[in-house]
Amino acid sequence: MTAAPGDGRAPLVVVLGASGYLGSAVVAELARRPVRLRLVARRAPVLPGEPVADCESVLADLAAPGAAAEAVAGADAVVHLVAELDRAVGWRAVEQAGEQRGERLGAGLVREIAGALRGTGGPAPLLVLAGSASQAGRAGLVDGTGPDRPTTVYARQKLSAERELMAATAEGLLRGVSLRLPTVYGRGPGPEGNGVVAAMVRRALAGQPLTVWGTGGVVRDLLHVADAAAAFTACLDHGARLSGWPWPVGTGRPVQVRELFTAIARAVAARTGRPPVPVDSVQPPAAATAADAAGTVVDASAFRDATGWHPRRELAESLAELAADLADRG
Repeated sequence: MTAAPGDGRAPLVVVLGASGYLGSAVVAELARRPVRLRLVARRAPVLPGEPVADCESVLADLAAPGAAAEAVAGADAVVHLVAELDRAVGWRAVEQAGEQRGERLGAGLVREIAGALRGTGGPAPLLVLAGSASQAGRAGLVDGTGPDRPTTVYARQKLSAERELMAATAEGLLRGVSLRLPTVYGRGPGPEGNGVVAAMVRRALAGQPLTVWGTGGVVRDLLHVADAAAAFTACLDHGARLSGWPWPVGTGRPVQVRELFTAIARAVAARTGRPPVPVDSVQPPAAATAADAAGTVVDASAFRDATGWHPRRELAESLAELAADLADRG
């Protein structure tokens, strides 16, 4: 999205959740473009040096009524990256709190944005939503086909937000695109990630053993945060083709959890000069969900064919980079 709208000004792209882990990476991508950026978050976002974009930072609590409508006023495109997460436990904070927590920042926020964009005239704005591959609710290949049967509160709330988005698209209020992401990891330009990869790197840096549940044979699809950010910016260039559908986005390269944790231990050992910490097997805790035992691989071939996007970051190099970064942060 680089062409100027009808009034001759550069397009206005609003990023909701701009100061977060994924949001900071998306901002870094968009800041290279000749657009107007409105960066909305509860904290000041991280801006790259000498951005090409005209950047405006807005501090707001999007859980407050009316805040989202004000944030998206005049937008040509909105990137919705807001979620109810906790740094220590990530999406599990929603599982522990129940069905209602996070609804306001998911489906509720989509409803408010759609209402704010109603009757504004001109082309329908584009809204790109951060979804989750877990919405499919099944093991094996996630490729966008088959019924959705989410098994966690988090996945159900993501699916609810996506359905609100598609309903608003069908009504013509906006053009909606949902990206269903797997586990996102890696060093980014903003705050540390709150996922399992960063948590295990920090444990290994502290000299603590890494634990896998059972045999650790469950597979995961890991997408680097920079590749995820590039997927969101690709949506801005191909919105007309992508609108109205959810799109799985991942690497298609499965890795077993034990293999992943072993690679983390080795990456940290290479950084610290100490022997790799052990990777031990333990019984799954009571808080484990059905999703934890369901190995998934994301097939992004449809999104790749539509946009030309493909993941560029390799796991081993990215783990080494993350280990160095977290070691330096202390």
